[in-house]
Amino acid sequence: MGENGAVTRSVEWPAGKAFAFSVFDDTDRTTLENGPAVYDLLANLGFRTTKSVWPIRGSGEPRVRGATCEEPAYLAWVQGLQREGFEIALHNVAPRTSSRAQTIRGLERFAELFGTEPSAHANHTGCKEAIYWGDGRLSGLNRTAYNVLNRFQTRGVFEGHVESSPLFWGDVCRSTIKYVRNFVHSDVNTLGYCPQMPYHDPQRPYVNYWFASTEGPNVEAFVGALSEENQDRLEAEGGACIMYTHFGVGFARDGSIDARFERLMRRLSRKNGWFVPVTTLLDFLIEARGRHEITDRERSALERRWLAHKLRVGGRS
Repeated sequence: MGENGAVTRSVEWPAGKAFAFSVFDDTDRTTLENGPAVYDLLANLGFRTTKSVWPIRGSGEPRVRGATCEEPAYLAWVQGLQREGFEIALHNVAPRTSSRAQTIRGLERFAELFGTEPSAHANHTGCKEAIYWGDGRLSGLNRTAYNVLNRFQTRGVFEGHVESSPLFWGDVCRSTIKYVRNFVHSDVNTLGYCPQMPYHDPQRPYVNYWFASTEGPNVEAFVGALSEENQDRLEAEGGACIMYTHFGVGFARDGSIDARFERLMRRLSRKNGWFVPVTTLLDFLIEARGRHEITDRERSALERRWLAHKLRVGGRS
């Protein structure tokens, strides 16, 4: 049972594994100075996770900096990660807002660089073409509450799903990307928090399937969420954790890994966990349990839990 009281659906993990664990790494602030040490540790410990990229640089000044696939040395490193078994995903096509034409070009470039279209995607907060983002993530009274709490700062800001907008790419998202991340929570058992995932939302038809994640956006939050106690609970519940993070924020400095992060990842690696990329995990859940279309009641409960979490920790992501 997760911390919010939701019961994880019974899942028998492959090869007799006791639980599942993955990471979706938003690429913000990641460079060749702070990324490779983290992924070397993960690879050496047997983890295979998901790293997002920006396939193109885009135009204009980015809200958040980080390397893009237009930098040859960085691209070569990311392609090496893919060859090692890490999943490469999308964090919008650029660290800046992109028009429909730019988004299509960026997706085509992704396929050229990695041999396939991205299966998983997470919206980048600085991009106004983010799909169903801001108040578009919520419905009814929950949307109203979100707008009031955020002083209407994100109402109607994000337009990736708005057909009349020059930023619209919803049809392309639906035909290209299988999974999109939405709600995050402090519960280490992501599947306990959101037992429906991956789910389709008929109110948001341009996304095929949504998934949730556990909140660990920086090293402090990550090590808190993956404490020894929480690792043991995840294992005892037979759950699944998809950690949301930015490995470019505090995990490695001057080539040295944060000692707390390394210790906890080494401990986790010794458990009987299924350590696979996000798409592998979500594909397995669909195969094991079938396709789920979220109901209005389930959606409203998930939205309320996310709003309560945001009230506790702050932020809008």
